[in-house]
Amino acid sequence: MAIMRSSKTKRWMIGFASVGAAAMLAACGASEPTAETEVGQAPTTTEEPTTATDPMAGSTAAEGDTVVDVAASDEDFSILAEAIEAADLTETLSASGPVTVFAPTNEAFEALPEGTLDKLLLPENQDLLRQVLTYHVLENEIPAAEVTTGEVPTAAGTSVAIEVDDATGEVMVNDAMVVTPDIQASNGIIHGIDKVILPPGLTL
Repeated sequence: MAIMRSSKTKRWMIGFASVGAAAMLAACGASEPTAETEVGQAPTTTEEPTTATDPMAGSTAAEGDTVVDVAASDEDFSILAEAIEAADLTETLSASGPVTVFAPTNEAFEALPEGTLDKLLLPENQDLLRQVLTYHVLENEIPAAEVTTGEVPTAAGTSVAIEVDDATGEVMVNDAMVVTPDIQASNGIIHGIDKVILPPGLTL
């Protein structure tokens, strides 16, 4: 899950734009008087402000909803969003992906034994929390329509057992049921589940 950035090209384009603008001003210098005498209002066009930044700003904002952003903006996953931050997984799960996240709902976290969630969110238990959360992550994107029965490796290094009921279409991940499938994000997909699942051998 690598994060890709590129900013040098913007500087090159700004440089080229400046050179191009200077060249055009020099070339049009001789004809400026005739342009102004013939059409005095022509130089003050309103096209540049409209096309300069507004469309670009809108498209980048629409494309920025990673699985972390989606979880943080959904009331049903607010505890998951808090846990992702506490486990220091925000950057990892905001990377290019794609990933599939089996996301426990708030009710799923609240169903843990009393005091367990508070214990997991403590800084000294960050490694344990990270292990639990990465067990809910697959390192590829699988929409509900493509989910099949079988063992699937997780980002934690161990596998989850997925079972699809052909009659009802229900999907089980270990002993958790998918209750909200196919929440799309820019770097993957989220399937809400009704229980926190644990790696084999791990107890809380």
